[in-house]
Amino acid sequence: MEISDMFWNASIAELKQGYVEQPTSYICLLCGEKIEKGIIYPEGNVLYEAERYMRLHIKNAHQSVFEYIIGLDKKLTGLTEHQNRLLRLFYQGKSDKEVQTELGIGSASTIRHHRFALKEKERQAKVFLAIMELLKEKDQYAPAFIPPHQTAKMLDARYAITEEEQQKTIKKFLPDGISGRLKRFPPKEKQRLIVLREMAKRFKQDVVYTEQEVNEMLKEMYEDYVMVRRYLIEYGFLDRKSDGSQYWLKK
Repeated sequence: MEISDMFWNASIAELKQGYVEQPTSYICLLCGEKIEKGIIYPEGNVLYEAERYMRLHIKNAHQSVFEYIIGLDKKLTGLTEHQNRLLRLFYQGKSDKEVQTELGIGSASTIRHHRFALKEKERQAKVFLAIMELLKEKDQYAPAFIPPHQTAKMLDARYAITEEEQQKTIKKFLPDGISGRLKRFPPKEKQRLIVLREMAKRFKQDVVYTEQEVNEMLKEMYEDYVMVRRYLIEYGFLDRKSDGSQYWLKK
């Protein structure tokens, strides 16, 4: 299971804590870091058991689960930029007056109205989640969709990919998997997205690659490696320095 799949399939409680527990480890939902159970981890002059060390990892690497989630693209959070700014200030513990002063809008009562609107959005979200859970129990024809990768730059019809579509596309264009070569570059955008997601699996988290290393890796899969590299960046799988000297897998 990809980390992005794990993120989308996590429960609300797991998302709030930022990690999931597995039989032998804890896995960070935000970056995929795995902390093995049964090991004592040193940090400074303190020793931590696995779960507490995972919490420390989230604090050190991501500040907090809130900061990570609120920083996701608005297509994923459903928040407007204004709502995002309000929630960040509320999370910082600022009063209505302080928020009003910082944003320079209306009055304290205006901020209270925004709080009410956000609570209404929360209630609607709970009702919608309940509806979808009940629907799962009855809708025998609903296809299983592949969750979008967390670093997607946009969400549109291209991301409505079923598990069946994904398997067919991979079999057609990458019959030997990510260790083999791409038979041809997909002409359709949805197929392209599926193939690029597979190709991105060749890259490791927290590893910085030179442009030459990226080129060599992609050249093993397809002759027009420059085009593939460009698409991997365009679709939000890879990121790079502005001068192209370093590349890495986006989190």
